[in-house]
Amino acid sequence: MRNEKLWSKYVFLSVATVFMWVKTYIVYRTGFDLKIENAMQSFILLINPLSFFLLVFGFGLFMKQRIRHIYIIVVSTLGTILLISNMSFYSFYNDFLTIPVLFQSSNMGDLDSSIQEIVKPSYFLMFVDILILIWLARKNRHKDYGAVTVKERRSYFLIVCVVFIFNVGLAEIQRPQFLTRSFDREILVKNIGIFNFHIYDGIVQSATTAQRALADSDELVEIQNYVNANEKEPSEEMFGIAKDRNVIFVSLESTQSFVLNETLNGKEITPFLNDLINESYYFENFYHQTEQGKTSDSEFIVANSLYPLGRGSVFFTNSENEYNATPEILKDYGYYSATFHANNATFWNRDIVYDSFEVDTFFDIESYDITPENSFGWGLKDKEFFEQTVDLMKTLPQPFYSYSITLTNHFPFELEEEDKLIDEYDSNSEIFNRYLQTVRYQDEALKRFIEKLKEENLYEHSIIVLMGDHYGISENHNEALAQFLGKDEITPYDTIQLQRVPFIIHIPGLTDQHPELISDISGQIDVKPTLLHLLGVDTSDRIQFGQDLFSPDRTPFAVLRNGSFITEDYISVSTLCYDRKSGEEIEREGTCDVYEDMAHDELSFSDKIIYGDLLRFYNKEESVEE
Repeated sequence: MRNEKLWSKYVFLSVATVFMWVKTYIVYRTGFDLKIENAMQSFILLINPLSFFLLVFGFGLFMKQRIRHIYIIVVSTLGTILLISNMSFYSFYNDFLTIPVLFQSSNMGDLDSSIQEIVKPSYFLMFVDILILIWLARKNRHKDYGAVTVKERRSYFLIVCVVFIFNVGLAEIQRPQFLTRSFDREILVKNIGIFNFHIYDGIVQSATTAQRALADSDELVEIQNYVNANEKEPSEEMFGIAKDRNVIFVSLESTQSFVLNETLNGKEITPFLNDLINESYYFENFYHQTEQGKTSDSEFIVANSLYPLGRGSVFFTNSENEYNATPEILKDYGYYSATFHANNATFWNRDIVYDSFEVDTFFDIESYDITPENSFGWGLKDKEFFEQTVDLMKTLPQPFYSYSITLTNHFPFELEEEDKLIDEYDSNSEIFNRYLQTVRYQDEALKRFIEKLKEENLYEHSIIVLMGDHYGISENHNEALAQFLGKDEITPYDTIQLQRVPFIIHIPGLTDQHPELISDISGQIDVKPTLLHLLGVDTSDRIQFGQDLFSPDRTPFAVLRNGSFITEDYISVSTLCYDRKSGEEIEREGTCDVYEDMAHDELSFSDKIIYGDLLRFYNKEESVEE
């Protein structure tokens, strides 16, 4: 009888725990694309929601029975909302929510079409268990099972501790130092669970917030020494070959390299880019290195040769830091700088960040003539954007450094019928099918852009740089990608290779006579030193993690923000290592693990610079004493 009464105190809590446990596991399997590599990982994934719900529901044991039931229902509801929010976010970004991302809520007003695409009505079925809990609470509202004793609570929380320690212990065996050396949120979610991950994220947020206040110039010395030790001599031959030319940099929204030199129903998807590649320096193994900030991350890397943050966007979290961005550096060489983007100045906090980068003029939505006829989806169509941008460029003092950001090839990749230049692809993913059409439209807009630059005499004395900013098609569309690429499936190796984006440097009068296909591994981190070197700017005293891509001594190496990396011979993703050329999985020991520390150091040092605002010390003192 006593045991029956004791059990009755925990029935409601136990039922709620099982409901949330099962629901979370179902979301793991259906709402996220978590790579399970072995039976141990599968078991950890199964048990990791348990300790969290045992803990948070256990706090209800300090409450009276009626209040306890209400508390558990409220917590279950909030947990379900958090699961749905993560599923919605993951369905596009293939990532999990973090606290810094929530600071970016000001962007949501511009995301109407994207949100409609990713929020599914079926998500609301996840509240069924909440309704059952409400029914159970009402049914038993007049029953009193007695207060929970101190001894019973102690026993309960001891069980909670054992479950949590067991979970973390298995995770540590599976992935040593996963809490301190991993930049991959998927690894954290797989090992400690989505809810414990959010607690961990809160702890990290508190720690990083305090970093700036505690930072001093001594921290920069170690970083400077690391940068100096890994610096390679740039190419003497390429130094200054574009000296005093205008820089026309175009950030190609969501453009990945797999669309280049491909056809759909016998028609080229990117005919203009295909031709331009044959008249340019083209880097075929160039990777984007963005994370949750996407386009803003891309801008940040290119301007500073620093890595973006692993959580949120630097544009929001550290917008007023001291930086040594490309526009600021080029001022000393007589350059005027301008950014062109037909969106709100406050979107991604650009109006504040560009001041930190010392951009002279930001041509935002107010600078463009936007009408219902020339806009669609995210705003001004690319063709009209380029037409008006060239007119604005003509007003700039020369030489100028310009950075233009396209819009049309943006999720959810919608076009008006008149702008569809190729038929839709036939796959199970409408997103992917539309993506190929918007890429084709963007390519045509670029063709017109170059033509107008020639008409306005801005072409010949410029260097034109085209770069994809980040991926457009996430892993949620792997089946369609596999079909298009003629593969049986998209492996983790393929996923890394799909992070390649176009990087094209076109110098009229030079590259059209001597084009070059460059196969070395590279990334967005290398853009700043490469571009400045071509312009005749000495970057040897700069704190930057990239290298001149034309340097004969450069080590082919690219680190992605989640800790994955690519070398000349290997590709590392999570705990897996692949032979880069064959795509076959190989042992990590003696292969990928040789580069593990280097990848970790690059990301960690860059984070220290940003979180500590360390360049304020560098900029004031001009250089750092070793």
